[in-house]
Amino acid sequence: MITAEYERDLVSIIIPVYNGEDFLPNALASVFEQDYRPIEVIVMDDGSTDSTARIARKWPGVRYFHQVNQGHGAAKNAGIEQSRGEFLAFLDADDWWAPGKLSLQAHYLRTNPQVGYVVSYMKMILESGTPIPAGLKPELLHQPAPSFLPSALMVRRTTLSTVGLFDPSYKVGNDSDWFFRAQDLGIQRMVLRDVLLYRRLHAKNDSNQALALWNDMFRLIRASIHRKQQTEKT
Repeated sequence: MITAEYERDLVSIIIPVYNGEDFLPNALASVFEQDYRPIEVIVMDDGSTDSTARIARKWPGVRYFHQVNQGHGAAKNAGIEQSRGEFLAFLDADDWWAPGKLSLQAHYLRTNPQVGYVVSYMKMILESGTPIPAGLKPELLHQPAPSFLPSALMVRRTTLSTVGLFDPSYKVGNDSDWFFRAQDLGIQRMVLRDVLLYRRLHAKNDSNQALALWNDMFRLIRASIHRKQQTEKT
């Protein structure tokens, strides 16, 4: 559910997390060090069994929620349901933001009302001892790249209402499915060339589930083609 009412200028930050005790403190620090206000910080715990809850609750200003494990997409959706902001931003618990991320993106959306959402460039950080994920070009570890990931996204609530929530039936690809749906609807976007996201690559990344990822990508591309065919018929 995406509520129609919102608080103007408020940025709702949604952090979905599952057993994120190793990285969550760094993610939260990068949020509270942002120079943009007002913000609300929602940590949506997707059934963690480690110390995620204790870590999140000790941060002043965090709104902590827990749900039975349902997956990354469902956790983001649950966070959206609890949010009140005009703009929404997402941060995976193992990633972190560069200073000024929220200010730059909120200013762009505010001064470009025709744009529905904005993303940025990212820098990938390979954790020590972690092999390069299958399908990732090694050169991307040494140069910034555009990021169509929720951690790089700021979106208007009105845009989210148009595109809809994340589809939790995609185990890994619910993020990509959302961006495909936004593109198929003709939502205008902007890619800021600033490196505003640091994406941590480690052994537990969902994107390392190669078979599930390829299955989801095949399915969401097929769904996009079907939507375009239906549009052409009408």
